Amino acid sequence: MAGKLSITVDTYLEQLKVVRKASEHTVRAYARDLSDFVAFLESEGVTDWQQVTAITLRRYLNWLFAQGYERRSIARKLSSVRSFFRFLARTGYIPVNPALELKQPKLPQKLPTVLEVSEIEQLLSSPDTSKPRGLRDRAILELLYATGLRVSEVANLRIGDVDLAEKLVRVKGKGGKERIALLHDEALSWLERYLTEGRPVFLSRGKQITDRVFISQKGTPLTVRQIHRIVDGYARKVLGRRVSPHALRHSFATHLLEGGADLRVIQELLGHSSLAATQIYTRLSRTHLKRVYEKAHPRS
Repeated sequence: MAGKLSITVDTYLEQLKVVRKASEHTVRAYARDLSDFVAFLESEGVTDWQQVTAITLRRYLNWLFAQGYERRSIARKLSSVRSFFRFLARTGYIPVNPALELKQPKLPQKLPTVLEVSEIEQLLSSPDTSKPRGLRDRAILELLYATGLRVSEVANLRIGDVDLAEKLVRVKGKGGKERIALLHDEALSWLERYLTEGRPVFLSRGKQITDRVFISQKGTPLTVRQIHRIVDGYARKVLGRRVSPHALRHSFATHLLEGGADLRVIQELLGHSSLAATQIYTRLSRTHLKRVYEKAHPRS
């Protein structure tokens, strides 16, 4: 980014990274959204943040709709802008926050994807575990479903985070917040097999030693994108449709709730900062149960 407006944005992005410990993915998303916003402001002749008013922001909202952005994308961009203006007001760049009047477009309620238990079984058993790569992939799938970890949390796991004796992994989630994720015996068994039989094979091919748990066949740490491809590849092969790692997180939470787990326990396991974020699974569970009922009952 270049120019006076962009310099301030760069300062904000650095603060996100260093102070708020935002993930690289989050920082990149904010950078894209604010870059678009700065481009719009410059096209409007705005050269200073104090020139931005509530009217300017409404024009930006109208411009986003005119560009054909979906409501969900617009909501995300406006969220980035509001967060940025809170920073500007807090740090004295502007005397008044014009984004306080900026309203989010109404979004349709979209329930997250949840797999049936039978689909989970198909997915987990799909890797060829006679090979190191299959052992790694089985361990990844088992871990995602056993713990409900975010894909970024799985990618960032280090050997020191895994405690096989206590059947747990220590996770650093959003904002650097730490929590414990528990492992059941099946997931523990596959993770242990990968660590003893699969990972050393990949590590021997690498040029540098890494303490990341999940690594590529070349010995380099797996990226979030690579883990996405692994999960999606097996899902398309055995289920015939696309599935993201986050669908396993949703399935984990929904199946726990249906099994009688307390909502606050699920909140803790997922690493949600508020119970409101976890309550979506109560709706999801009812929808899931209704779907199973309608599919299974002979008179439905």
